[in-house]
Amino acid sequence: MKNKSERTICLEEYVTINGISQFLYHMGTNNENPVMLFLHGGPGSVESLFTKKFQEKWEEIYTVVHWDQHGAGKTLTKNPDKLPTIELLQQDLYEIIQYLKKKYDKQKIVILGHSWGSVLGSIFIRKHPEEAAYFIGVGQVVNMLENEQVGYNKLLEMIELSGDQKSKKMLQSIGEYPGNKIVFDKEFLKKCEKVRKLQGKYNLGIKFDLSVWITMFKSPIFRFSDIVAFMKIFRANAHLHRFLGDFNLRNEKAEYKVPIYYVLGGNDWQAPYVIAQKYFEEIEAPNKGIYIIPNAGHMTMMDQPDLFFDALLEINKKE
Repeated sequence: MKNKSERTICLEEYVTINGISQFLYHMGTNNENPVMLFLHGGPGSVESLFTKKFQEKWEEIYTVVHWDQHGAGKTLTKNPDKLPTIELLQQDLYEIIQYLKKKYDKQKIVILGHSWGSVLGSIFIRKHPEEAAYFIGVGQVVNMLENEQVGYNKLLEMIELSGDQKSKKMLQSIGEYPGNKIVFDKEFLKKCEKVRKLQGKYNLGIKFDLSVWITMFKSPIFRFSDIVAFMKIFRANAHLHRFLGDFNLRNEKAEYKVPIYYVLGGNDWQAPYVIAQKYFEEIEAPNKGIYIIPNAGHMTMMDQPDLFFDALLEINKKE
């Protein structure tokens, strides 16, 4: 990869982590800056390909490292038969942090988790608080079942207010949603796909426009194998989807030994910000802060990159 950005730190590499070759992408301007490990969403939806859409300013204050997780992106391409479990990912994460601490001579690493990554990160910092300088949750997931219930109700409200009978019929056609328990089987995924499509229509969930795809294709690390990997993520991450269906942060007290910051989209109803906002009030931590970004949805950092960076800048100064 050519360093067209002329960054001091610009590296894509495969590192042996937990017995397999895993992909890391490093970008930064100063070796003295804190190191941030970006945990992507999904499970399986890598965000290393979209850095040009939101990350350039971040690299002035952090060395940002993207990891294509076990069962995702370039790591999945290298290891098509090595499928993840939550236990494997937690061990992967621990080993990657040890690697980054040694590489950059840091005592602790900043962890940012987006969507599914917020689940992975929240679990990790409870088990290993000594490894994290602080945690930033974006599109923070608190309770997957509640997410779908609240998101569905907001969607129905918006459709009824608009008088959009076609969308209302489409929503009603899926029947009860999400039910009393989320099981990521074919039936649920079909229903979820319809809900996500309508959420996108009403700007309540992810809506990828042409500019986002152009960003991906222009990424210096993009390969056509990344598209193939993306098509395989549901099969590859079946164990993680089962875990995610039952996930609920409230099963434990909201007590953390590291500073906690949430950056939430004020129009995010895919992982409804109101749930994370309420949970945040319960959090006990050495330091905490919450930033609700107006006119931003689930892809908060892409929707409002400047406002998102302002939040990061403030967090960085606090810590």
